[in-house]
Amino acid sequence: MELSTTTIALLVLAALAAGFVDAVVGGGGLIQLPALLIGLPGASVVQIAATNKLASFCGTTISAATYFRRIRPDPRTFGPLMLAAFVGSFGGALVASLMPRSAFDPIILVILVLVGAYVWFRPSVGSLTQLRFSGGQHVSAVLVTGLAVGFYDGAIGPGTGSFFVFALVGLLGYNFLEASAKAKLANWATNLAALVVFVPQGAVLWQLAPLMAVANIVGGYAGARVAVARGSRFVRIFFLVVVTALVVRLGGGLLHAW
Repeated sequence: MELSTTTIALLVLAALAAGFVDAVVGGGGLIQLPALLIGLPGASVVQIAATNKLASFCGTTISAATYFRRIRPDPRTFGPLMLAAFVGSFGGALVASLMPRSAFDPIILVILVLVGAYVWFRPSVGSLTQLRFSGGQHVSAVLVTGLAVGFYDGAIGPGTGSFFVFALVGLLGYNFLEASAKAKLANWATNLAALVVFVPQGAVLWQLAPLMAVANIVGGYAGARVAVARGSRFVRIFFLVVVTALVVRLGGGLLHAW
């Protein structure tokens, strides 16, 4: 597939912005995936998904490492979460071609509206870590979260990081900064699982993917450092902005506004 210099430049810029957003609170797919769909009208769905996942995987590798070094999240939570997310995403990627996106958009839109309203009207949520479960119950909640959000990421994708963050804050009781650190580690696992399915199919557009990967890495590194420096309040505000953007995009698509 021949790509113009302008198309490549714009997609690399989109990857840079997506990496930053994804590192702070997730939802970078809101930028990167639509950009690929618009910029590559002749590419197949699996080619776009594979190229998007490779770029995202490289970005999440750097941002996850940055969070891990600076936040030191508890491995008793992120270990099971990553494992369950990997399994869920692998399953989602395998059945992605059998699941029409149109069936999911209305459900995801409703969930996002509820999530945004919950965080907006409860400003204390996510400001402090107050775990709601302990022992086996905590591990069970982590595994269910990883499987469910991981499956969504493998099958559809956009907003995965935001769903991880909200589940870790709203269900498990972590503050936003700790939740973002664990969410990024889990998102790394979901991206890896999807690539295990997509790469052997020869679906990655190698002319473009490495350039987008580098841009995603730069954006991910910058986003993770900003989030760590600014703390949970900044992450909460950023979370609300990204959720609002997801609602607008999904809602507009359902109403055929664009």
